[in-house]
Amino acid sequence: MVIQNGKTDIKIKAESKNLNFYYGTHHALKDINLKIIDKSVTALIGPSGCGKTTFLRCFNRMHDLYVGNKYDGSLLLYPENINIISSSIDPIEVRMRIGMVFQKPNPFPKSIFENVAYGLRVRGVNRRSQLEDKVEESLRKAALWDEVKDRLHGLAFNLSGGQLQRLCIARALANDPEILLFDEPTSALDPIATAKVEELVTELKNTVTIIIVTHNMQQAGRVSDHTAFMYMGELIEFDRTEKIFTTPGKKLTEEYITGRFG
Repeated sequence: MVIQNGKTDIKIKAESKNLNFYYGTHHALKDINLKIIDKSVTALIGPSGCGKTTFLRCFNRMHDLYVGNKYDGSLLLYPENINIISSSIDPIEVRMRIGMVFQKPNPFPKSIFENVAYGLRVRGVNRRSQLEDKVEESLRKAALWDEVKDRLHGLAFNLSGGQLQRLCIARALANDPEILLFDEPTSALDPIATAKVEELVTELKNTVTIIIVTHNMQQAGRVSDHTAFMYMGELIEFDRTEKIFTTPGKKLTEEYITGRFG
C-alpha cells in the first residue's frame, strides 16, 4: 500500500489494525495500530514485559505453536491478512516470507552450508548448483562469506558467537524474505560483533524491511528510521526515530527515553 506524505509517496509493507493478542486470559497486546514502512528499519522499544517481542512474533505466526494463544484484529502483509483468524495462508509459508533472528544464535546441528540451505531444501530446491549459488549469495549479504568460504562443510557450532548470529541472518536471507524480524539480536554479543551486526542491518534495509526489538536506546538511535514505544501492551507513540529521541510527543515516551523508568 502506498500513502502520500507531503510530496513523497511512502510504501507501507505491513500493518497491524486493532491487533489484540492473548496468552490464555492475559491480554498482552491492546489495539495495536502500526504501519511498517517498506525498506526501512523500525525499532520497537519499551521496558521488559511491555509486549515488544509478543508483537514481533505475531508477524510470522510464532504464537501458533502454543495452545491457548489468541489473536483478534488484522495483521496485513500487503495485500494479505496473515493473522490466525482470517488467514488461510500456511504459517510455514509466512515464516519463509517473514524471517526471524532471535536473541541468541540458534544454528542447526549441521554444517555451515546446510544451515543456510535448510529453508531452500524445505521449499524443494535440491539442485546442487542452485543451492551453492544461493548459499554464497546469502553469506555474502550477511558479511560472512570471506570468513567461512573455506569451511562451508564444517559444523556451524565451531563459529564464534558473532559469526553464528550472522549465519542465522544468512539462513533467513536465503529464503528471500520480505521482512526480517530481529529480537534483540546483539544482546549476547561483544561490542565488536554488535557493531558488525548493526552495520549489516543498515545495509540490509536497502533490500528488505526490518523490524528490530532492542532495549538499547543508543542502538535504536543508530540503526532505525522509525521507532515505536510500547508500554504495558499498548503502542504509546510512533514516529521517525530522530523525533522520538529529541522531541517525543508523549510525556511517557520522554520519561522512558530519559531513563526515569524502565
